[in-house]
Amino acid sequence: MVLTTLTNKGQVTIPKNVRESLGLNTGDKIEFIIDKNGEVRIKPVTKKVDDVFGILDKHDRWPVATENMDIAVRQKIKEKFE
Repeated sequence: MVLTTLTNKGQVTIPKNVRESLGLNTGDKIEFIIDKNGEVRIKPVTKKVDDVFGILDKHDRWPVATENMDIAVRQKIKEKFE
C-alpha cells in the first residue's frame, strides 16, 4: 500500500515507485476509472509505437502526410481531454 496526501487544490503526487511501475513520465496522461464499488484505478493513456503498430487499416489511408497525422492526433486528444 502506498499513501499520498491530497492538497487543497485537489492534487496528489504519484509516488515514484507507482510511476515507475506504470511507466509514467512527465507529461503523460492518466485515466481514472471508478468501478461500481467506488474504487478507483489509474491507467496510463499514452501508448508506445510498438503497442499500436499495425492497428490502422492501410486501405485508402496511405500515404498520409506527417502534418495530417499531427492534425488528426491533436484533434483526438482535444476531443478526449477537453
